Amino acid sequence: MKEKGLRIKKTIKQHILNNKKEYIIVTLLFIIGIFLGVFFVNNLGDSQKTEVQEYLNNFIEKMKQTESLDNISLLKTSVMQNVILAFIIWFFGTTVIGIPVVFGIMIYRGFCFGYTISVCVTIMGMSKGLIFVLINLLLPSLLLIPAILAIAVSGFKLYKSIVKNSAKENIKLEIVRHTIFSLIMLIVMIVASLIEVFISTNILKLVIKYF
Repeated sequence: MKEKGLRIKKTIKQHILNNKKEYIIVTLLFIIGIFLGVFFVNNLGDSQKTEVQEYLNNFIEKMKQTESLDNISLLKTSVMQNVILAFIIWFFGTTVIGIPVVFGIMIYRGFCFGYTISVCVTIMGMSKGLIFVLINLLLPSLLLIPAILAIAVSGFKLYKSIVKNSAKENIKLEIVRHTIFSLIMLIVMIVASLIEVFISTNILKLVIKYF
């Protein structure tokens, strides 16, 4: 079991090293999105901040009043969202003209991530906001974000292969590889959904009464 874990770790490390440039580009786009999200929140008007605060307060109150969570329903929603996201990134990654869309998705996901963190900290304060973010967002994101980035990198790699070598058979092979890799990353994203619903949400339910 230990040897298998080391082998998987080595494979992941080698994959990242082999696609270092692609990972750097995609990660930078994601980070740019985070900064844009934080910048957007910092420049919200008073009325917009009030609306966001009301939404967040309503969410917290609803969590406090809910005796038991419908984990199955939450899981279905989370898995469906991740399946759609993975499919969109995979699909646009298989087309040459779709790569800008993939890059746009990376910036948008980063924006959402930065926006959520900034809103929680701004509205709830540093300590409560960070606790809320750590429980509700960061735990599943430890798997979700790397998986999203990996699918984007796979699509970027496919794009570069098509541009360099337009042979029909080679393109088919690269598309198959991209598809298999994307499916593996989708499984990782589903595991992230399980963590989100059965760990993060339930921990949040326990500590939300202190907010």
